[in-house]
Amino acid sequence: MPETQHVRSITLVRHGRTAYNAANRIQGQIDIPLDEVGQWQVRQTAQALQQLYVQPETGADSRFVVSSDLGRARQTAHAFADSLGLEVHTDQRVRERNFGEWEGMSAKELAQQFPEDYRSWVQMTGGELRHGAESKQHVGARGAAALLDWSAEAGENADLFVFSHGAWIAQTLQVMLRLDKVDADFIGVISMRNAHWARLVPCAASDGELRWRLVDYNHGPALADTGQWQHPDLAQR
Repeated sequence: MPETQHVRSITLVRHGRTAYNAANRIQGQIDIPLDEVGQWQVRQTAQALQQLYVQPETGADSRFVVSSDLGRARQTAHAFADSLGLEVHTDQRVRERNFGEWEGMSAKELAQQFPEDYRSWVQMTGGELRHGAESKQHVGARGAAALLDWSAEAGENADLFVFSHGAWIAQTLQVMLRLDKVDADFIGVISMRNAHWARLVPCAASDGELRWRLVDYNHGPALADTGQWQHPDLAQR
């Protein structure tokens, strides 16, 4: 990565659940809103992020919020930012991976209509690329470029919070951590759960170049480890 002014930390947050998530449908860049469960999830995540990473004694200028321009990510970002009085900056480069003609289809439909290509996708050998999907390499490259640009914009010693999507976070992290140099198929990082987050901190290498260290991955509120995460109404029974 080229040298640049860097933030104190970068927290990457996946959006809450949508109806497509619940139905196991590929969303890609279709603009699907959060469902009721997703709206509840992001409120829990916003509270947890604020408790863990927002220090009361620090000023608002030490926090910087960026979001994908897709509604589900913006809803998740605003759940965190609004109560803190923070502006949400949107960036198309933070959008989810484009899955081409597969967007909107369920895993069952894909397996039935495109059995060989679906199996290839599941095995991470690129079957989805024959249906117009964006390459993982391109997703990771645009994601890392966005993070470096916003890191410079936010300024030194700021905490950068970026609200995005599962595949985007996985591919971007692999570029930021240089795992793409080890595994060209980008299979080293699994997709995060809804309304979970990853956290990076800068690390100066022995050669003086700025690198990034992963200190949290697939982290969520304590409630995420209970059955209530997908069924909030359980708490009322």
